[in-house]
Amino acid sequence: MTPLLAASAKGQCDELRALIAQGADLHATNADGNNALWLAAANGSLETMQALIDAGVSVNHRNPDGATALIYASSAGKADAVALLLQSGADPSLETVDGFTARDLAANVECLTLLREPRDRPCSDVADAARPIV
Repeated sequence: MTPLLAASAKGQCDELRALIAQGADLHATNADGNNALWLAAANGSLETMQALIDAGVSVNHRNPDGATALIYASSAGKADAVALLLQSGADPSLETVDGFTARDLAANVECLTLLREPRDRPCSDVADAARPIV
């Protein structure tokens, strides 16, 4: 594991920023094929995640199973991480090799709500929505 990956996994943001400033490889992955952003999401450090995003790490990196940081965060119920990743351009339509998206694997209502497409959200007044137009 590279020093950047280790700092990401531990949420050591100051060390991470120093490594980035020294030119650390933002494309490095661990033995499982996960990048620094995935490891920071697993740690739950939003500050570390933001530093990596600001440095240009791929928000849509996929490990050999097709999982992204967004898929992981959603499946682990980390709503704050899901929100940050979506705001940073993570693609919620990407699928694992088994065909599951972050939405399919959402571990809680907060993550599911963040991942719902606007057309999937219920109307504020169901009665008005069901009433025929005359």
